[in-house]
Amino acid sequence: MIRLENVTKIYPDGTKAVKEVSFEIAEGELCVLLGPSGCGKTTTMKMINRIIPITSGKIYINGVDNMQINENDLRRDIGYAIQEIGLFPHMTVGQNIATVPALKGWSKARQRARAEELLELVGMDSGKFIDKYPSELSGGQRQRVGVARSLGADPPILLMDEPFGAIDPINRARLQDEFLGIQQKITKTVIFVTHDIYEAIKMGDKIALMQKGELVQYDTPADLLYNPKNEFVEDFVGADRALKGLQLIRVREVMVRSPLTAKAEDKAHEVLARMEQGEVDWLTVVSEDGKYLGWVEKADLAGADSVKAIMKPATVTAPVGAVLNEALSLMLGHGLRNLAIVNDDGILRGIVSFEVIQRALTDVAQRGLTSEA
Repeated sequence: MIRLENVTKIYPDGTKAVKEVSFEIAEGELCVLLGPSGCGKTTTMKMINRIIPITSGKIYINGVDNMQINENDLRRDIGYAIQEIGLFPHMTVGQNIATVPALKGWSKARQRARAEELLELVGMDSGKFIDKYPSELSGGQRQRVGVARSLGADPPILLMDEPFGAIDPINRARLQDEFLGIQQKITKTVIFVTHDIYEAIKMGDKIALMQKGELVQYDTPADLLYNPKNEFVEDFVGADRALKGLQLIRVREVMVRSPLTAKAEDKAHEVLARMEQGEVDWLTVVSEDGKYLGWVEKADLAGADSVKAIMKPATVTAPVGAVLNEALSLMLGHGLRNLAIVNDDGILRGIVSFEVIQRALTDVAQRGLTSEA
């Protein structure tokens, strides 16, 4: 889909920002350009849509030299999202999203329909937000609109320059999860710039780690962690490779599926008997349609009439697509021994416990030791 061959950028003052970088991104892959500030990752990305001109080398898009593609056509067929978002303040949300469709000559009705579709895709009520202005939105909402705008004309390629960098950690993790969910649905070819190793491991199918304008290692997140090419890569990845490795594992891969459950209306003595039979000291509580409501402990059932009277209500959950380090952080931050995993409708899909995470850590650590042998 995208191929870079010996791409170099030298500025008039002689600064070599990018030095003979070569790698290939397959269709539908999310490639992360990673590295410290000033390493050339953003410059490399901007040469793909010719915001920054190449000094030497070639960039091919679907086998075509990007220098042979009309500059306006090239940029209109590549979505672009940046950290500063860059929404036009005098335009509504709908008009912002339809910027490229308008340039392409789409009808007003088609532009609005596309804006409504994309707002729903990024988790925003189109009826509520489409006619608002950027100043009326929160930072996270503006970032969602920025992502929606980058998808406006349904481009096959997205360039994303630290798109979540200015967002607080909680909303940043949420936006990352939401974007990964969107990517599973629409499967674009994505080039994603970040300096955050955790974000790179979580987001990337491939990671291009750069240093001083050079490509040091281009690999999968797992190989970057467990097979570092040199000392720079090893230092950049850090000594806590096992913990970082938890980002390679989604909770859906290790969660306990179909755990024992109780209903709020269940009699306490019946639930107690169920716990003793299952040799457990707690149960999740769900509604008739399977939505997670909370949990109940064995010690609290004695003398109670029903589960509803003594159940502990739900305080925090994680989606099935969350990575294990996020699950662990939620558990530690809220003093939980077990974390409910739910789908978009709040339906219980499984449970992650400290025992589950401990087993995963052991597996990850073993994988690292094996790769070093």
